[in-house]
Amino acid sequence: MKTTISILLLMCALLGGCATGPNATQEDPLEPYNRTMFQVNDKLDTYVMKPVAKGYQEATPSFLRTGVTNFFSNLGDVGNTINNLLQGKVGDGMESLMRVALNTTFGLAGVLDIATPAGIPKHSQDFGLTLGTWGVPSGPYLVLPLFGPSSIRDGVGTGVDFYADPLSYADADYRVPLRALQVVNTRANYLGASDLLEQAALDKYSFVRDAYLQQRRNRLGQDKDGLPQYEEPEEGKPAEAVPAATPVPPPSRPPSS
Repeated sequence: MKTTISILLLMCALLGGCATGPNATQEDPLEPYNRTMFQVNDKLDTYVMKPVAKGYQEATPSFLRTGVTNFFSNLGDVGNTINNLLQGKVGDGMESLMRVALNTTFGLAGVLDIATPAGIPKHSQDFGLTLGTWGVPSGPYLVLPLFGPSSIRDGVGTGVDFYADPLSYADADYRVPLRALQVVNTRANYLGASDLLEQAALDKYSFVRDAYLQQRRNRLGQDKDGLPQYEEPEEGKPAEAVPAATPVPPPSRPPSS
């Protein structure tokens, strides 16, 4: 974990002063590098992650996939608790803590989401948003290997967030397979959105970049314009973009083992 964070910090420092080129713009000064890394990630997703996710989706009943999603979502509420409190959102932080306590105790370690029907909302946060709340600028847009769209600030935040993830402290015999399951399950949850992206975007790189940056500005209250939310299609129906209060989620970021 420390190695992962060190690599992210070193990459951010190096890329902050280089990797410019003829395609670089003021908004995306690292575009030459970013487009190359985006293509690498996209090929990996096309030939490895997407087929595996489709196989997982076809082989696993929906109620089991929901349980897996709930389990990792419950672990994520630990980090949500910490980041909400660091941002001064005491109420949201306490609700996140209540979600962890309720779902862990009565929801079979989070496999069942008891908190949402009980009226306790989820308040998703990360350390990148915490830094933004403290006034740290995002810095240049940055495509991370495997993790996908980010920024200098959010790349550092991604590394710090591992410290808040309980799974990071589990024995490797459990952590590694659970990480793999988390990555595959997350990718399966976004199959509908990625299929729609393939059909809709003339320039996938620009679309993902603009969606990610606008989403992050929106989360920090710097941009009130929403983006469409891509939902998973119902059985036998294609994915559709529907209006929503929250912007389109960025592609999933596989966590490091």
